[in-house]
Amino acid sequence: METTSTETLLALTEIPAGYLNIMGYVDKSEVNGPGCRAVVWVQGCPRECAGCFNPDSWTFEINKLVSIDSLATDILKNPHNTGVTFSGGEPFLQASALASLARKVKDAGLNVMAFTGFTLKQLQAESAPDGSQELLAQLDILVDGPFIESQAIHSPLSPVSSKNQQVHVFNPDFKDQISWASDQIEVHVLKDGDRIVTGYQGWLELT
Repeated sequence: METTSTETLLALTEIPAGYLNIMGYVDKSEVNGPGCRAVVWVQGCPRECAGCFNPDSWTFEINKLVSIDSLATDILKNPHNTGVTFSGGEPFLQASALASLARKVKDAGLNVMAFTGFTLKQLQAESAPDGSQELLAQLDILVDGPFIESQAIHSPLSPVSSKNQQVHVFNPDFKDQISWASDQIEVHVLKDGDRIVTGYQGWLELT
Protein backbone atom coordinates (compact mmCIF):
# COMPACT_ATOMS: atom_id res chain seq x y z
CA MET A 1 0.00 0.00 0.00
CA GLU A 2 1.24 3.50 -0.77
CA THR A 3 2.58 5.34 2.25
CA THR A 4 1.52 8.92 2.80
CA SER A 5 4.63 11.11 2.83
CA THR A 6 5.34 13.64 5.55
CA GLU A 7 5.13 16.41 2.93
CA THR A 8 1.66 15.22 1.91
CA LEU A 9 0.49 14.98 5.52
CA LEU A 10 1.70 18.52 6.19
CA ALA A 11 -0.13 19.78 3.10
CA LEU A 12 -3.34 18.12 4.23
CA THR A 13 -3.10 19.82 7.64
CA GLU A 14 -3.34 23.18 5.85
CA ILE A 15 -6.97 22.43 5.00
CA PRO A 16 -9.13 24.01 7.72
CA ALA A 17 -11.62 21.84 9.58
CA GLY A 18 -14.96 21.82 7.80
CA TYR A 19 -13.41 22.51 4.40
CA LEU A 20 -12.28 20.60 1.32
CA ASN A 21 -9.42 21.46 -1.03
CA ILE A 22 -10.94 20.82 -4.45
CA MET A 23 -9.72 20.82 -8.02
CA GLY A 24 -13.16 21.48 -9.46
CA TYR A 25 -16.90 21.05 -9.11
CA VAL A 26 -19.86 20.75 -11.47
CA ASP A 27 -23.45 20.67 -10.31
CA LYS A 28 -24.80 18.55 -13.16
CA SER A 29 -23.26 15.58 -14.95
CA GLU A 30 -24.59 12.45 -16.61
CA VAL A 31 -21.24 10.77 -17.35
CA ASN A 32 -19.82 10.24 -13.84
CA GLY A 33 -22.19 7.65 -12.43
CA PRO A 34 -25.85 6.65 -12.62
CA GLY A 35 -28.40 9.38 -13.22
CA CYS A 36 -27.87 13.12 -13.01
CA ARG A 37 -25.31 14.01 -10.35
CA ALA A 38 -22.94 16.60 -9.01
CA VAL A 39 -19.21 15.86 -9.22
CA VAL A 40 -16.49 16.97 -6.79
CA TRP A 41 -12.86 16.58 -7.90
CA VAL A 42 -10.59 16.85 -4.87
CA GLN A 43 -7.09 18.28 -5.04
CA GLY A 44 -4.06 16.08 -4.37
CA CYS A 45 -2.89 12.63 -5.43
CA PRO A 46 0.51 11.03 -4.75
CA ARG A 47 0.40 8.39 -7.50
CA GLU A 48 1.01 10.47 -10.63
CA CYS A 49 -0.16 7.57 -12.83
CA ALA A 50 1.06 7.59 -16.43
CA GLY A 51 -1.86 8.53 -18.68
CA CYS A 52 -3.82 10.13 -15.85
CA PHE A 53 -6.78 12.19 -17.08
CA ASN A 54 -6.31 14.73 -14.27
CA PRO A 55 -2.60 15.64 -13.83
CA ASP A 56 -3.57 19.05 -12.49
CA SER A 57 -5.02 17.22 -9.50
CA TRP A 58 -1.68 15.77 -8.37
CA THR A 59 -0.32 18.70 -6.36
CA PHE A 60 -1.40 19.03 -2.73
CA GLU A 61 -1.05 22.81 -2.75
CA ILE A 62 -4.22 24.66 -1.84
CA ASN A 63 -6.23 25.19 -5.01
CA LYS A 64 -9.75 26.08 -3.91
CA LEU A 65 -11.00 25.81 -0.36
CA VAL A 66 -14.75 25.28 -0.08
CA SER A 67 -16.74 24.65 3.06
CA ILE A 68 -18.62 21.38 3.41
CA ASP A 69 -21.81 23.27 4.25
CA SER A 70 -21.66 25.52 1.18
CA LEU A 71 -20.84 22.61 -1.11
CA ALA A 72 -23.77 20.61 0.25
CA THR A 73 -26.03 23.61 -0.36
CA ASP A 74 -24.80 23.93 -3.94
CA ILE A 75 -25.33 20.22 -4.63
CA LEU A 76 -28.86 20.28 -3.26
CA LYS A 77 -29.81 23.41 -5.22
CA ASN A 78 -30.11 21.34 -8.38
CA PRO A 79 -33.45 19.50 -8.17
CA HIS A 80 -32.41 17.17 -10.98
CA ASN A 81 -29.49 15.65 -9.06
CA THR A 82 -30.00 12.11 -7.79
CA GLY A 83 -26.48 11.74 -6.46
CA VAL A 84 -22.94 13.05 -6.09
CA THR A 85 -19.62 11.57 -7.23
CA PHE A 86 -16.25 12.12 -5.52
CA SER A 87 -13.24 11.93 -7.82
CA GLY A 88 -9.88 13.57 -8.04
CA GLY A 89 -7.19 13.61 -7.10
CA GLU A 90 -7.54 11.04 -4.34
CA PRO A 91 -10.81 11.39 -2.41
CA PHE A 92 -9.72 9.13 0.45
CA LEU A 93 -6.98 11.55 1.46
CA GLN A 94 -9.81 13.93 2.46
CA ALA A 95 -12.07 11.10 3.60
CA SER A 96 -13.47 12.56 6.82
CA ALA A 97 -14.55 15.80 5.17
CA LEU A 98 -16.13 13.92 2.27
CA ALA A 99 -17.91 11.60 4.70
CA SER A 100 -19.43 14.66 6.36
CA LEU A 101 -20.53 16.00 2.96
CA ALA A 102 -21.91 12.57 2.04
CA ARG A 103 -24.05 12.42 5.19
CA LYS A 104 -25.57 15.80 4.42
CA VAL A 105 -26.57 14.91 0.85
CA LYS A 106 -27.73 11.41 1.79
CA ASP A 107 -29.99 12.90 4.45
CA ALA A 108 -31.60 14.79 1.55
CA GLY A 109 -32.11 11.57 -0.42
CA LEU A 110 -29.12 11.58 -2.77
CA ASN A 111 -26.79 8.63 -3.41
CA VAL A 112 -23.00 8.82 -3.22
CA MET A 113 -20.22 7.15 -5.19
CA ALA A 114 -16.46 7.60 -5.37
CA PHE A 115 -13.48 6.80 -7.55
CA THR A 116 -10.23 5.93 -5.75
CA GLY A 117 -6.73 4.76 -6.59
CA PHE A 118 -6.70 2.60 -3.48
CA THR A 119 -8.18 -0.88 -3.56
CA LEU A 120 -11.11 -1.70 -1.32
CA LYS A 121 -8.88 -4.10 0.63
CA GLN A 122 -6.40 -1.29 1.28
CA LEU A 123 -9.17 1.02 2.45
CA GLN A 124 -10.44 -1.63 4.86
CA ALA A 125 -6.98 -2.15 6.38
CA GLU A 126 -5.74 -0.54 9.60
CA SER A 127 -3.16 1.39 7.56
CA ALA A 128 -5.84 3.09 5.43
CA PRO A 129 -5.95 6.90 5.37
CA ASP A 130 -7.75 8.54 8.27
CA GLY A 131 -11.52 8.54 7.85
CA SER A 132 -11.57 5.79 5.21
CA GLN A 133 -14.05 3.59 7.07
CA GLU A 134 -16.19 6.63 7.74
CA LEU A 135 -16.40 7.45 4.03
CA LEU A 136 -16.84 3.83 2.93
CA ALA A 137 -19.87 3.58 5.21
CA GLN A 138 -21.56 6.38 3.24
CA LEU A 139 -20.92 5.04 -0.27
CA ASP A 140 -23.44 3.36 -2.51
CA ILE A 141 -20.84 2.61 -5.20
CA LEU A 142 -17.03 2.53 -5.20
CA VAL A 143 -14.76 2.26 -8.25
CA ASP A 144 -11.35 1.23 -6.93
CA GLY A 145 -7.79 0.74 -8.13
CA PRO A 146 -5.19 2.99 -9.77
CA PHE A 147 -5.26 3.68 -13.49
CA ILE A 148 -2.65 1.43 -15.15
CA GLU A 149 -1.91 2.62 -18.66
CA SER A 150 -0.71 -0.81 -19.86
CA GLN A 151 -4.10 -2.25 -18.81
CA ALA A 152 -6.19 0.57 -20.23
CA ILE A 153 -9.63 -0.30 -21.58
CA HIS A 154 -10.24 1.70 -24.73
CA SER A 155 -13.99 1.29 -24.74
CA PRO A 156 -16.60 3.95 -23.96
CA LEU A 157 -18.90 1.16 -22.75
CA SER A 158 -16.71 0.27 -19.77
CA PRO A 159 -17.43 1.83 -16.34
CA VAL A 160 -13.71 1.48 -15.48
CA SER A 161 -10.63 2.84 -17.25
CA SER A 162 -8.19 -0.07 -16.78
CA LYS A 163 -8.63 -3.81 -16.32
CA ASN A 164 -7.38 -3.86 -12.72
CA GLN A 165 -10.17 -1.56 -11.51
CA GLN A 166 -13.39 -2.89 -10.02
CA VAL A 167 -16.88 -1.56 -9.37
CA HIS A 168 -18.16 -2.36 -5.87
CA VAL A 169 -21.89 -1.91 -5.34
CA PHE A 170 -22.66 -1.52 -1.64
CA ASN A 171 -26.29 -0.54 -2.14
CA PRO A 172 -28.23 -3.34 -3.89
CA ASP A 173 -30.58 -0.76 -5.38
CA PHE A 174 -27.78 0.05 -7.84
CA LYS A 175 -26.75 -3.47 -8.86
CA ASP A 176 -28.39 -3.04 -12.27
CA GLN A 177 -27.33 0.59 -12.77
CA ILE A 178 -23.63 0.17 -13.48
CA SER A 179 -23.91 1.64 -16.94
CA TRP A 180 -23.56 5.36 -17.32
CA ALA A 181 -23.06 7.56 -20.34
CA SER A 182 -19.29 7.14 -20.43
CA ASP A 183 -19.39 7.24 -24.22
CA GLN A 184 -20.41 10.89 -24.05
CA ILE A 185 -18.37 13.98 -23.33
CA GLU A 186 -19.57 17.00 -21.36
CA VAL A 187 -18.05 20.48 -21.47
CA HIS A 188 -18.61 22.75 -18.47
CA VAL A 189 -17.62 26.42 -18.43
CA LEU A 190 -16.98 27.59 -14.86
CA LYS A 191 -17.60 31.07 -13.47
CA ASP A 192 -13.89 31.92 -13.61
CA GLY A 193 -13.72 30.94 -17.28
CA ASP A 194 -11.99 27.61 -16.75
CA ARG A 195 -13.46 24.72 -18.67
CA ILE A 196 -13.98 21.11 -17.66
CA VAL A 197 -14.30 18.34 -20.21
CA THR A 198 -15.54 15.20 -18.48
CA GLY A 199 -16.75 11.79 -19.53
CA TYR A 200 -14.94 9.06 -21.46
CA GLN A 201 -12.04 11.41 -22.20
CA GLY A 202 -11.84 12.58 -18.60
CA TRP A 203 -10.59 16.03 -17.63
CA LEU A 204 -8.72 17.78 -20.43
CA GLU A 205 -7.00 21.15 -20.58
CA LEU A 206 -8.54 23.20 -23.41
CA THR A 207 -6.47 25.90 -25.08
